[in-house]
Amino acid sequence: MSIDTSDFDAMWSAIGPIGRDKSSGGYHRFAWTREDHDLREWFAGECAKRGLDLTTDRMGNQWAWWGDPDAALAAGRPGLVIGSHLDSVPDGGAFDGPLGVVSSLAVIDLLRAEDFQPSRPIGVVNFVDEEGARFGIACAGSRVITGVLDADRARSLTDVDGVTMAEALRAAGRDPEQLGPDEETTRRIGAFVELHVEQGRGLVDLGQPVAIATDIWPHGRWRFDFPGQANHAGTTRLADRQDAMLGYADTVLAARSVAEQRGCVATVGKVHVEPGGVNAIPSHVTGWLDARGPVEDEVRHTIDDLTTRAQQHGATVREESWTPTTRFDEELAGRLTGVLGDDVPLLGTGAGHDAGILATHGVPTAMLFVRNPTGISHSPEEFAERDDCHAGVEALARVVEDLAR
Repeated sequence: MSIDTSDFDAMWSAIGPIGRDKSSGGYHRFAWTREDHDLREWFAGECAKRGLDLTTDRMGNQWAWWGDPDAALAAGRPGLVIGSHLDSVPDGGAFDGPLGVVSSLAVIDLLRAEDFQPSRPIGVVNFVDEEGARFGIACAGSRVITGVLDADRARSLTDVDGVTMAEALRAAGRDPEQLGPDEETTRRIGAFVELHVEQGRGLVDLGQPVAIATDIWPHGRWRFDFPGQANHAGTTRLADRQDAMLGYADTVLAARSVAEQRGCVATVGKVHVEPGGVNAIPSHVTGWLDARGPVEDEVRHTIDDLTTRAQQHGATVREESWTPTTRFDEELAGRLTGVLGDDVPLLGTGAGHDAGILATHGVPTAMLFVRNPTGISHSPEEFAERDDCHAGVEALARVVEDLAR
């Protein structure tokens, strides 16, 4: 199967400038912002050019269909869905998410160029708010429609400026009251295959451009709130201070050592300080902790230890999300191996994905990873060679051809 790279390259160039920071080269593409709107409009336009039927579910995820998913569902053959997301972490890389969306649209072009006629509908999805960069909960788009994230809680989530998700949805022209589980949408998914840039060095070490995923490590996010008292930084004696930053700093340092002892990873990558003045003692510090590891009990013990440590400083701790170990469908993974060959590596990952949420919901799910020569992700240094991207498109096309034959 030959691949025409022009469609992929044109789409990749079109979205390149959206949300890009000119100084760092990183991306700021947060849910329900102008950048998010522009990306959603781009996706809708690409789907229209291909004659795909575009629908939007109760959370705002976009689904583009080649074929009638409802007729197929009635006939007992629900659709095959591919795709990913278009949002980013703060100052994130270009490939995490968009590679999967662009590749999926390119697969539609490739299969049509080969005169392939699917026996089941093929959908391309753009999940909203996968990174959780604005409201703190990853994979919000898939969590809401599968019922994992309660709609009332989702609406009440706030960003660092105090804007709730409900307010952000209204500003984006959407009705927040529509949020909720969407069985009409999820029933249409007979299988889901997500292509994603690898977020580590597994394929670099193996010298391979593409891998098949086996599982996702258990992972979660927790919010730590540390109390203090605002006061003057120059006139307040050290003995008289109630500095919220000290408890926060102690917990951050503990996160590294505790996680290391338990074979996990723990990261505090987001912090909000009040009142936020250089010459003011912090009255309140909120830090968000991300913890992951190959063994669920060890991740939980890590959080228990850190909670005890933080509570010694008067902190309150709240779990914002938790996803247990997610194993992808073995039969589907075996099917991918049969199509792509026994020499294609099998890799687990510590990164969460919408594919994991759907797998937990009972949807047969698989993932493909494309080599990242830097081994770096969630950073402007995240990268994939164009030839490897094209290899990913071809691999995904071969998989879709097999599953929709």
